[in-house]
Amino acid sequence: MDFEQKVTNDNSGFVLLSDRIPGIIQEIRYFSTFNFTGDRVDGYEEPCAIITKEAARALVGVSNELNVKGYRLKVFDAYRPACAVKKFVYWGIEDTDIRMKEYFYPDLEKGELFSKGYIAARSSHSRGSTIDLTLFDMKKGAEVDMGSPFDFFGERSHPDCRDITDEQYSNRMILREAMLRNGFDPIDCEWWHFTLHDEPYPDTYFDFPVSSADLRR
Repeated sequence: MDFEQKVTNDNSGFVLLSDRIPGIIQEIRYFSTFNFTGDRVDGYEEPCAIITKEAARALVGVSNELNVKGYRLKVFDAYRPACAVKKFVYWGIEDTDIRMKEYFYPDLEKGELFSKGYIAARSSHSRGSTIDLTLFDMKKGAEVDMGSPFDFFGERSHPDCRDITDEQYSNRMILREAMLRNGFDPIDCEWWHFTLHDEPYPDTYFDFPVSSADLRR
C-alpha cells in the first residue's frame, strides 16, 4: 500500500472537540516545546484538539460518565497531521538531538522508540479517531496520578504495569474502562492512547493543519 496515495487534506469529517465537550481540558503538547522532540511540531498551528465527528460523539459519552465520578477529561493530542508523523520519523532516525531524553525516554536509545512501538511511520492519530488523554480530578483541582507522565517511553507507561502503586493502577483502570465501554480500543504500551474501534477512516491519513480557523472555513 502506498502511504502517499492515502493522504488527504479534506477536513469535512472533523470537529473541534471543545465544541462537543465544552468542559474538556486541553494541553496540546506538540504545539508546545515540552514534548519528546523539544520543539513545536510541524502541522500544529493552534493548541486545540481536533477529531472525527464519530470519535467526538463517543467521547461525549466518556466525559458524561466520568463527570459523574468527579473527573474531567484532559487531552494531550488527538488528530495529528501526517507531516507531524514524518517529523517524528526524521527526528528519530536522522536527528542527533537528545536534549529531552531524561524527561521522556531516559532508559532507551532513540532507535528503540521505533522497535518498541512508541513511534511509528504511520500513526493512527493521522486517521483522526485516536486520542491521548488522562483524567483531571475536579475536587482536587489536579491531574490524576497515573504512575507515569504522558509520552514517557518505557515499561512504566504500559497499561498493565504493576510497578506502580495500587492507586495509580486503579486510576488507569478508571480511564481505560470508561473508554472501552464507549467504543475505544487501547494499545499495550501507552496507558493514555485510545482509538475508536469503528473509526470512520481506517485506511485514510489526513494532513490538514491543527487549526480551528482552518476547520471552520
